[in-house]
Amino acid sequence: MKILLISIGLLLIAFVAVQLFAANSQRNIETYPYTVYKKFDIFEIRQYKASLFTSVKLPLKKYKDASGKGFSILAGYIFGGNEANEKIAMTSPVAMSLEDSMTMMFLVPKKYSKASLPQPNQSQIEFREEPAKAVAAITFGGWANDEKIANYQNQLKAALTAEGIAFTQRFYFLGYNPPYEFFNRRNEVIVELAPEVLEGIKK
Repeated sequence: MKILLISIGLLLIAFVAVQLFAANSQRNIETYPYTVYKKFDIFEIRQYKASLFTSVKLPLKKYKDASGKGFSILAGYIFGGNEANEKIAMTSPVAMSLEDSMTMMFLVPKKYSKASLPQPNQSQIEFREEPAKAVAAITFGGWANDEKIANYQNQLKAALTAEGIAFTQRFYFLGYNPPYEFFNRRNEVIVELAPEVLEGIKK
């Protein structure tokens, strides 16, 4: 019994250490920059700055199938799977387009340009320049899955329609936490808005 209690205690200490490490890592990580223009009951309107991403397109339409495969490919690149064997810092969030063929994207640290990034070893990885954009965003906690993402996507559509805010069909899932982080998990579904929507809100 004593050995069992000691083992449980050591596991709890290790668990707490991992969670503290994860929380500290999140505070120091570079994130996709945006400005909040207006908050509603369950969503907010943001403007994102133009940013550079590494991306991989997958012939899959379910988050469950695409998330692990896409993350593995892009993580391989930033952990040294490139012509310079260079390690590139992890950023947040991990983005995934919600389409029949999903595209996963990692934000490129701002110290790099498209020209200065090392070329990937895997040919399916592309560099993607995302322009500045206005979006609506809805946030939820816990671990994401296909059902949750679809549910919050539908909630966001309904809320925007109720407010009379026009939106495109360009939806994305954003995940902010590593899989081993248990607490304060943050996920979002965002959708691009027409530029004139943001102009109307700013007036």
